[in-house]
Amino acid sequence: MNEHAPRAKFRSMDEGTAEDWALIGSHFFPYAKGLPERVLTHLKLLDGDYGGFPIDRLQHSLQTATRAHRGGESEDYVVMALLHDIGDTLGTLNHPDIAAAIIKPFADEKLHWMCEHHGIFQGYYFFHYLGMDRDMREQFRGHPHFEDTARFCELYDQTAFDETYDTAPLEFFEPMVQRFFSAPKRSIYVSTAE
Repeated sequence: MNEHAPRAKFRSMDEGTAEDWALIGSHFFPYAKGLPERVLTHLKLLDGDYGGFPIDRLQHSLQTATRAHRGGESEDYVVMALLHDIGDTLGTLNHPDIAAAIIKPFADEKLHWMCEHHGIFQGYYFFHYLGMDRDMREQFRGHPHFEDTARFCELYDQTAFDETYDTAPLEFFEPMVQRFFSAPKRSIYVSTAE
């Protein structure tokens, strides 16, 4: 960041001018293009974070995405699988919400819903060991994406703790992440994007 670059002149937004917002826009869109690198950098924070699990959270994310890729899922699905737990570092108590918020402008409604609700669906496999209701996901029975989310957890997420699995490295997924974040599909800023 260049602190000497031209900046808007207002002290509050209601003082802003068209010139101020044109200047801000000239910074916003190039910055937005760096999102894939920032997401990948944040994902790397999961490296070495075991939290008691058999493998660290980065390896779990990579393994989930690898399994989805090998299962023939779409590239967007694979990226969602890769990023589904990225919120663990910032949203320990609501990590699915964090991950879902990151992918929302770029994912279709189904993938966003799956990401946002995977924590409750994943609970089917362990909530009962914590004195919780393993069938908490049943509150969503009948939702159009219920079966898709249950399938994601069954096939890819809950199985992705195998330290002997031939997991693809992060570099394998980087081009997919670049493509996924290249053009927002659902954002209030899409109509003004370059």
